[in-house]
Amino acid sequence: MNPSDLSRREALTAVAATAALAAAPVRAAAARTPAAALLDRLAWGLLELQPGEATRLGVDTGVHSALRGKLDDRSPAGVARSRTFLSDALTALKRVSRAGLDPSTLTSLAVTESAFRNALEGMELPYGVATIGSWRNTPYGVIQNVGAWLDVPQLLDGDQPVRTAADAEAYLARLSATPAQLDGETMRIGSARQQGLVPPAFLLDKTIVGVTQTIAEAAQRDGPFIGPLARKVTAIPGDWTDRAVRVVRSAIIPAFERQLAELRAERAVATDAAGLGTRPHGPEWYAWGLRASTTTNRNPAEIHAIGRAQLIDLQARMDTILKGFGLAEGSVAARATALQERPGIGFPNDDEGRRQIVAYMQGKIDAIRPRLPQAFRRLVKGNLEIRRMPLAQEPGAPAAYGGPGSLDGSNPGRIWVNLADPKIHNKVTIPDLVFHEGIPGHVWQGDYAQQLPLIRSILAFNAYSEGWALYAEQLADELGMYDDDPAGRLGYLMGLSWRAVRLVVDTGIHAMGWSRERALDEFIAATGLPRSNAASEVDRYCAWPGQACGYKLGQTEVVAQRDRAKKAMGARFDLRDFDQAVVEGGNVPLNVLADNVTRYIGTVPKG
Repeated sequence: MNPSDLSRREALTAVAATAALAAAPVRAAAARTPAAALLDRLAWGLLELQPGEATRLGVDTGVHSALRGKLDDRSPAGVARSRTFLSDALTALKRVSRAGLDPSTLTSLAVTESAFRNALEGMELPYGVATIGSWRNTPYGVIQNVGAWLDVPQLLDGDQPVRTAADAEAYLARLSATPAQLDGETMRIGSARQQGLVPPAFLLDKTIVGVTQTIAEAAQRDGPFIGPLARKVTAIPGDWTDRAVRVVRSAIIPAFERQLAELRAERAVATDAAGLGTRPHGPEWYAWGLRASTTTNRNPAEIHAIGRAQLIDLQARMDTILKGFGLAEGSVAARATALQERPGIGFPNDDEGRRQIVAYMQGKIDAIRPRLPQAFRRLVKGNLEIRRMPLAQEPGAPAAYGGPGSLDGSNPGRIWVNLADPKIHNKVTIPDLVFHEGIPGHVWQGDYAQQLPLIRSILAFNAYSEGWALYAEQLADELGMYDDDPAGRLGYLMGLSWRAVRLVVDTGIHAMGWSRERALDEFIAATGLPRSNAASEVDRYCAWPGQACGYKLGQTEVVAQRDRAKKAMGARFDLRDFDQAVVEGGNVPLNVLADNVTRYIGTVPKG
């Protein structure tokens, strides 16, 4: 397959773009009102653009089963198609009457309009990836933590069901769609290079290594593209694996080689400048990235100052704990590092250590479950498994990440843990990590969100998502999870410091011209995290400008809203009711969160 073949196919399919809203089926349960029907049509129109999300949610069934064999179009034509969808959707949202609608539907309309408007603004910038209802916004279409080279293997391994021959055909269809997705990315990053946009050299080095490794492994029967199918079709008669090998060797590997050639062309002209400030349209892009990731209008200087102030308070609390361990001399970061190096804190640096890490994570999840009725009125199941990340993803990935499973429960929520270097995990750092990613963090919150209209399960706001996950860490502390675990409480405070210093480092890199080395020094001095962990984090901030600022600003806003509710309600305040209002309100911009809390305050009777 060559790029001209891709262009011809895009021309044939682009005609369908503007029909997405009209043609998208309406689920009977959502057709009660014109507003609900519109939200449902928008959801299915969005899933046509993002078919992998339909598989993750488990809704690519029945009349929507064709989505299981498709991938999103990442070419310039695909971006144009998304812009058309968003523009038409915003027009439709403006026309729908709000009269007589219940608060939940009003919230869903506001959330959808906000997400779509934000994404459209991002797509109108000269380059980059502006996602619809997600947090993976980046000026760089392919980089160490972004691109089909990572997304497709994870989708095929983690979410793609293969239970029948039809499922196996859908898997092969997705494999066959992969070259077009790769070529679409290659077209876009090549166009960005022509505009003067090239990622930092140190990010490209990681990316080139990762893509090269993926090419080397791609044709292997246990590799990232064929291996998941081979493991899943053992009970389904057919030459499935042989067919997959042919697709990978004849089409996917050549597309990867074309992408690798473009990445090397970028590397030939790249510099080590870490931030957007020196890049064309960089300040404009960063301003949008901050708005998208924080759902606020705070400027870089203000965000930077908030991070500095919070670090002072957090390090004072860490100092007290470290003195309790007999560590009184040296910086907080150096002492935190020294504690993590003590015997019994870490795990073996081998496969047995990896097994112990996963078991320790599971133990923390099991321990918090019985305490959740103290924080919530209505509990969800919180179906969760802990899995190692795909190997190719680990070099550019954080320590872990997590999210909910499918809507029908067939796929559980997952914590994907980076086990490339077992030394980044220990008994100091693990507890807050699993509470953040799993329960009562991302997996738990996602289970509530999936009870809302389908559009709300798709759309996510970084400040709320990550703010809730940090607030979940705080809840774990308030529920007594660290009462007999001072090392874990230190890790919790280290985690908060980690998120506070993100405000400092992200703005430092992209608005103040910091080098990667200065950012690393600031990060390590604030957190005491291992340098290998710090390097992965700082590189992530370089790749996703603004995203790192959503965490602490989101948690700060949740806590501010809780303080407001306590002050307004006095003895009527109950933590369980507040948490329920926040989590059941779903994933929202921070201004909508404030509206939801105001409504909660008004609905609790005065007695």
